[in-house]
Amino acid sequence: MKTAQDVILAPVITEKSVNEIAGGKYTFKVAPTASKTEIADAVEKIFNVKVTSVNTANFDGKIKRQRYALGRTPAFKKAIVTIDTEGNAVQYLAKGGKATKSKASYKTSIEEFGFGQ
Repeated sequence: MKTAQDVILAPVITEKSVNEIAGGKYTFKVAPTASKTEIADAVEKIFNVKVTSVNTANFDGKIKRQRYALGRTPAFKKAIVTIDTEGNAVQYLAKGGKATKSKASYKTSIEEFGFGQ
């Protein structure tokens, strides 16, 4: 079983990813073997937010040349995680038809990402 820190390796901080934060989309470099459900669970556990969707992309290493030898940079996997920015309590019908609110309260942004909004 992987821990949340084994799944989420590092945040990806680029101009494009910083612009997407306003819409609730955060970009992370993740383990190459991590699935979308593992990524969502890890982000929810580490940052205490509600994840609505996860998009992933695999990147091959670029071919680099050093004198006469060709080599590759390491391949990596990137995940764009969309979080719930509304922060509304979720209501559902419990036994007997009573309206019940969820007990968990989630944050609407990730402040630990390294910069403010």
